[in-house]
Amino acid sequence: MTTPEDHTLLRRAIALAAAARTAGDPPFGSLLAGPDGTVLAEERNTTRTDQDITAHPELKLARWAARELDAATAAGTTMYTSCEPCGMCAAVIQQAGLRRVVFALSGRQLLDIRPGSGRPAVPQEGPALFDEVRAVVEGYYR
Repeated sequence: MTTPEDHTLLRRAIALAAAARTAGDPPFGSLLAGPDGTVLAEERNTTRTDQDITAHPELKLARWAARELDAATAAGTTMYTSCEPCGMCAAVIQQAGLRRVVFALSGRQLLDIRPGSGRPAVPQEGPALFDEVRAVVEGYYR
């Protein structure tokens, strides 16, 4: 359950989304807060201005946290974001070891108010060559 303090920080993420839109980028913004609510870092979407399809604010903050924070500090953080993280960002948030994500707009709600991308789904095939790839991966994560 979100708190009034969460709502205050979530409103800042929404303001960052508005700034992204004003700059010509998709309207998404995020911030990372420590356990006491102190804002550690802020980002907004810059996919158009940076010409980088991965320049999502959640991804940039998770990368920042993994680079700049020790594991214990990262594990105490909360990311506040204007929209539920996409699959790419969610995976990086998990890898960075962040504790919690609070979002304003769900991915489903976004799809209801946003027109489709117009791009067809990319077919994926696999798994294949399991024994060959297993030999490369097995033992790495121990």
